[in-house]
Amino acid sequence: MTYSIEQFFLLGFLTLVFVGLITPPIRNVALRVGAVDAPTLARKAQKEPVPYLGGVAIAIGIVSASYGSILAVDFSIDSLKLASFVLVPAIAISAMGLWDDLKGLEPWPRLVAQTFTGIIVAVILTVTDTMGFAFNNHLLNYSITVLWIVGVCNSINFFDNHDGGAAGTVAVITFFLFFIAYDRQQILVSALAIVTAGATAGFLIWNRHPAKIYMGDAGSLFLGIIISVLTIRLSPGVIPSYKSLAIPLFLMATPILDTTVAVISRLYRGISPFQGGRDHLSHRLMREGLNRRITAFTLWGLAAFYGFIALAIYTWPDTYGLPLIIFGATVWVAKLIFFLRIPSEG
Repeated sequence: MTYSIEQFFLLGFLTLVFVGLITPPIRNVALRVGAVDAPTLARKAQKEPVPYLGGVAIAIGIVSASYGSILAVDFSIDSLKLASFVLVPAIAISAMGLWDDLKGLEPWPRLVAQTFTGIIVAVILTVTDTMGFAFNNHLLNYSITVLWIVGVCNSINFFDNHDGGAAGTVAVITFFLFFIAYDRQQILVSALAIVTAGATAGFLIWNRHPAKIYMGDAGSLFLGIIISVLTIRLSPGVIPSYKSLAIPLFLMATPILDTTVAVISRLYRGISPFQGGRDHLSHRLMREGLNRRITAFTLWGLAAFYGFIALAIYTWPDTYGLPLIIFGATVWVAKLIFFLRIPSEG
């Protein structure tokens, strides 16, 4: 069955409105149970406690819109299973994130849970033959899938350190992901991408500066699973294969840049990469004199820049594919050097 782009946009808009409406009640619940992010550490930028159960609103919005659209438009056991292969692992890892938000967890149990989830998803994708691009080696497919899922989960989690930064960036990434999947007629990937874009945009109403609520680990880990699986299942169909592989990398270029900068600077300073700090892209941009709103806009703009490159590689693979990959990679390395030259502290 074929769906128009207007139908997908309507689905995304309805998800935006739904998440925008349910976020304030969830914020009130967070305040009542004391689930707030208090500015008790030096790395905390806010001046007042901010509730951080916004990820629950995002998860409810995406799950409800996804299953609701399947039931309303194209109900079948196959479509239900394919959606569940993405949503159920995301719900499971989000539950762990919610526990971390409420009770606190050490980094290693989180990493083990992410790895275990990645292994399960890798097996499902391989058995169901739903990987967008696969090598002729099952062990290699498993390894890359697990590494990608764990890496993206941590990348989105790391990136959630600025009012509206992660929510807006994820909205941008999934918006470009939608266009590629829609053109390839990957209906499920298109639907989940536009629903995620709508949910994060709806949450952004309350998460933009000054943030009234944070997504917390429940939200960042949930989005990490969603985006990692969608990018794995995306099938750009571009030949040669390295151009297809470049597309998800460029879509995720901004969160990957943030994680790379933070990890390199922490290792250089002799501290754990999992230790929080004010050494992310947002913090460095503010040290360069940008205010909080402009910093968020800059992060969204950087994500859009790489989104356009990914879309252009997909659209003109033969004529501009390789030059765009070289150009995008060069800019990424230049940005890495630029951000690492900005002080990590202070």
